[in-house]
Amino acid sequence: MELDQALRKKLLSFQKDEITSHIIYKDLSEHIKDEHNSDVVKRMSAEEIRHYNTWKHYTKTNVEPDRFKIFWYKLLSRLFGFTFGIKLLERGENDAIDGYEPLSDQLPEVMQVLAEENAHEETLIAMLDEESLKYSGSVVLGLNDALVELTGALAGLTLAFQNTRMIALSGLVTGVAAALSMAASEFLSTSTEKTEKDPVKASVYTGIAYIVTVGLMILPYLVFSNYYLALGIMLATVIMIIALFSYYSAVIHDEPFHKRFLVMAAISLGVAGFSFALGYVLKNFLGLG
Repeated sequence: MELDQALRKKLLSFQKDEITSHIIYKDLSEHIKDEHNSDVVKRMSAEEIRHYNTWKHYTKTNVEPDRFKIFWYKLLSRLFGFTFGIKLLERGENDAIDGYEPLSDQLPEVMQVLAEENAHEETLIAMLDEESLKYSGSVVLGLNDALVELTGALAGLTLAFQNTRMIALSGLVTGVAAALSMAASEFLSTSTEKTEKDPVKASVYTGIAYIVTVGLMILPYLVFSNYYLALGIMLATVIMIIALFSYYSAVIHDEPFHKRFLVMAAISLGVAGFSFALGYVLKNFLGLG
């Protein structure tokens, strides 16, 4: 059939997305050590090239992939895990597919094919089994506790001590002790649960998440001598960590980003405000400065 210019442009764009996804999935499948997961991603890669050929049947044109997108998603998958990369890519494809609904008037079979392919891809994604995702709850535990406890502690210490080195030292000691405590608690908790999680791995994930968060939060106090500036950068770092983790969680668990972000930000900043006020009281009324 003859394609008008607008329809041809849309199909070529969709075709480009499919060949790009095919290459990304193919690369991921070659770097995933687990044979089951590798086979699943290979099947997804095969699906994408089949989609590409469906659109090529109409356009009669070969399309080059998006090289930057390939690089970007490969990088994200290395940093945050292949499941994150795949789900983020599929989320983008689903958004693009929504824009193709008007094509059903000109190509009646298109929406049916897309619906079948999407259902198949969702089934394949559900088959993925990435070990680190089993311990996401342990990571959440360490990260949430570090954000809430250390944000409040550092805010209170900032006004009480008014010395960045002293604040950083106190925060580091408090953070390391709390991280070890949280890791031990997670080990004991996981040991008593009927779960596939390994207690040692669960405690390590919790401890590492806590320590990394603590390190990022006390860094401004080691770099800057102005304690108010350090406090402001620390709070900005907290917001950044919350935003990054909320986005990761939203992609992995297919849930809204804004709700989790607003709740975590409100709790952390609320505790920081209370602790800052407490530090003010201790310094000015009890003479502990």
